[in-house]
Amino acid sequence: MGTFRIEGGHQLHGEITPQGAKNEALQILCAVLLSAEKITINNIPDIVDVNKLIALLEDLGVKIQKKGKGSYTFKADDINLDYLQTDQFKQDGRGLRGSIMLVGPLLARFGKGYIPKPGGDKIGRRRLDTHFEGFIKLGAKFRYNREEYFYGVEADKLKGAYMLLDEASVTGTANIVMAAVLAEGTTTIYNAACEPYLQQLCKMLNRMGAKISGIGSNLLTIEGVEELGGTEHTMLPDMIEIGSWIGLAAMTRSELTIKDVSWDDLGQIPNAFQKLGIQMERRGDDIYIPKHENGYQVQSYIDGSILTIADAPWPGLTPDLLSILLVVAIQAKGEVVIHQKMFESRLFFVDRLLDMGAKIILCDPHRATVIGHDFKSTLKATNMVSPDIRAGVSLLIAALSAKGTSTINNIEQIDRGYENIDERLRAIGAKIVRV
Repeated sequence: MGTFRIEGGHQLHGEITPQGAKNEALQILCAVLLSAEKITINNIPDIVDVNKLIALLEDLGVKIQKKGKGSYTFKADDINLDYLQTDQFKQDGRGLRGSIMLVGPLLARFGKGYIPKPGGDKIGRRRLDTHFEGFIKLGAKFRYNREEYFYGVEADKLKGAYMLLDEASVTGTANIVMAAVLAEGTTTIYNAACEPYLQQLCKMLNRMGAKISGIGSNLLTIEGVEELGGTEHTMLPDMIEIGSWIGLAAMTRSELTIKDVSWDDLGQIPNAFQKLGIQMERRGDDIYIPKHENGYQVQSYIDGSILTIADAPWPGLTPDLLSILLVVAIQAKGEVVIHQKMFESRLFFVDRLLDMGAKIILCDPHRATVIGHDFKSTLKATNMVSPDIRAGVSLLIAALSAKGTSTINNIEQIDRGYENIDERLRAIGAKIVRV
């Protein structure tokens, strides 16, 4: 189990460029199965979860060539469907949450898709019902082996249908869209997710010959086509990483420039940090964050009541950033309630922050009240374990702002979502060593 050793209390300075978006990559990479022609994808992040999916595609028979850093070509013209029934697939697929999105493309193109119950972050229940209910609406037959936790869907030919999703699931919407593009007739998806990464997937599929309208809204209409061709696609920067660097700059009172952020795709993210009093400036497509030498003050509502920051489906605030915002609030002037509506276990890492001296009241599994220090006292270094990707980076930000030397164990969790994070932090002055 790897460890980061972090000497906190140092101001950082310079420029940092976000990696390609992990959550987009997991969708886009699965979509290569929809065509037998060559597909080129750029700005792929070099992280554990994405590399696992690339390896899984290769085991399925996809021909993969690396063109350069973050750039690959994929050709799925000779897929080995027998691999889906092997013990190796059951083991590899179980270790990656994003593997569920293989099912839609396989079902659409080959008439069957199988997947073991996926793992991933321990952040609470994440149902797969939306995915499979969508496939069933398209005409697939569903089966589930309870002994092996193995799911399957099969269909001779998918047929378009109207569906109202019970939740605006991003991966569920992506999976259903990928199945519907090759279905016969028209599919209408209401209460569809409309995140930028889902928009990216739809735009890529349209370039491949799909007919998807309503992109960016919660009502998607898909006219099925016979086949899809090749294309080239470049992924957006990772908005969660961008939010992480905003939080890092504020907590360490550092002057940082975050490069090439695709501002217009950030939605509520800048606004959420500004509500905590964090100043930032748009410079072209970069975010410039000045030193917050005098700290930052939480805004209150117009009636003077305590601010609540909560997650919501897009265009609301992404749940992946609430742990970062919670940590940043530790040194704010004022109080804020962090309300994690969409997952029930993501706030349990606050006990590590309490050990460091943070003033946080965990009200219940979904809500925490943070009473800011206003930099009148610093966090104390401590030894911690990373429970998941986002909490791990939140603890890393806390450690970089703390007095003394902290250690974070189980950093493999952080590596699942952040590319060479220690090297990139050292480049802007952080004192961090991988042990």
